[in-house]
Amino acid sequence: MFKQEEAYSKAIHGTTTVALKFANGVVLAADKRATTGYYVAHKKVRKIAKIDERAAMTISGLVADAQTLIDVVKAEISYYKLSSKKPVTIKTIASILSNIIFAYSRVLPYIVQLIVAGYDFQPRIYVLDWFGTLTEEDYTATGSGSPIAISVIESSFREKLDRNEAIKLAVTAVNAAMKRDTASGEGVDVVVITENGVEELSSEEILNIVGT
Repeated sequence: MFKQEEAYSKAIHGTTTVALKFANGVVLAADKRATTGYYVAHKKVRKIAKIDERAAMTISGLVADAQTLIDVVKAEISYYKLSSKKPVTIKTIASILSNIIFAYSRVLPYIVQLIVAGYDFQPRIYVLDWFGTLTEEDYTATGSGSPIAISVIESSFREKLDRNEAIKLAVTAVNAAMKRDTASGEGVDVVVITENGVEELSSEEILNIVGT
């Protein structure tokens, strides 16, 4: 168990991802740097993945484990829709991932910390650790830069933020983490999820909202 805990500690050390609700949806933001120890392995990593029409997840941890879980949950979502003949809720998606992670946690654990967010009947954010523990939040952060990011969000978050206010707060939180956490950097990706679907913002759109 000590070796697993040590591996987990190393795995989560290398990113900053955040999620927060606003009046009509959810904002996800993440840095772009991938590290291996103290080595910057890649500078344009996508840490936010669309998994359904109105759902996405952020990645913190081992990339291979996260990629596997993305593929598996997409397949499970498709199967659920075909068999139940109804839309899948965000909680159902998060619960599917939770069950998968928990099933392997005592033997060959997925070394990941995930945020699953989206819009079903309202904005939803769920956080999963490497044991499959599932909690619903109004805002959250994961990765090595999360202590810095979450403090920024907590200082300014309020219910019913508008879309641009939420985007600005999410980007500000990740940027603050990048200034103090050497494992986070290379810019910020932003995804907005509403009842209309998953929208990935361009660098120009982010700049127009956030400013310099």
